[in-house]
Amino acid sequence: MTQPNIHFIASQVKPAGDAAEAMQKRYGQCDLDTAEVIVALGGDGFMLRTLHRMIHRKLPVFGMKIGHVGFLMNRHSEDDLVERLAAAREVILNPLCMEVETESGTKTRALAINEISLLRQTNQAAHIRVLINETVKVEELVSDGILLATAAGSTAYNSSVRGPILPLGTDAMALTPISPFRPRRWGGAILPSKARVTFEVIDHYKRSVSATADAYEVRDVLRVDAFEDKTLQLKLLFDPAHSLEERILNEQFL
Repeated sequence: MTQPNIHFIASQVKPAGDAAEAMQKRYGQCDLDTAEVIVALGGDGFMLRTLHRMIHRKLPVFGMKIGHVGFLMNRHSEDDLVERLAAAREVILNPLCMEVETESGTKTRALAINEISLLRQTNQAAHIRVLINETVKVEELVSDGILLATAAGSTAYNSSVRGPILPLGTDAMALTPISPFRPRRWGGAILPSKARVTFEVIDHYKRSVSATADAYEVRDVLRVDAFEDKTLQLKLLFDPAHSLEERILNEQFL
């Protein structure tokens, strides 16, 4: 079986660095420009950072869990890597894009693999107007914030604030309020992935709000437009016995 050109990358924790060094001695280390696959060693946070860094290289990423959380990772083993890569199942993810306008007039664009979230910056509750495809659906949400999650990200922050877990491949996004006060009975919505969601911050001087795409934060926002970017594809590789679809399904029964 022919070995593909592999580029190993590891988180900054020592066990991951040691594992990467051992892998490189056994399988070699290709430059990114000649690599056919990336093997990332660490936890889910490191996997998200790796996907963000490599998104425009369009290389498949095979993660190995060395850390506390490994939802997006496969088990770590030095053995049979070439065979595992050949047998791996590919999952395609489309990231969310947020376009942000701030109080200072600046405009920023960022990508999210898990979720886009709006959060209050002070002790004052956020007041946010929610539009779907330019139609107002929530005139004034009074809450700690609100988030829009992908199916892959629906098991993360979205799940912790009681948002729905979405099976992979459903072409849907989860829109979930964070500690809502008004409207009392609104628990969020499941939206088609082609929907464009707009958040308008009401009374922004008194009730300032930040917007975050995964780990990238913009403060003092006025407006956020969020949508799935179908032009970008992230390729994740999983062992057949540890599919992402099965993990997402199992999360609904924990």
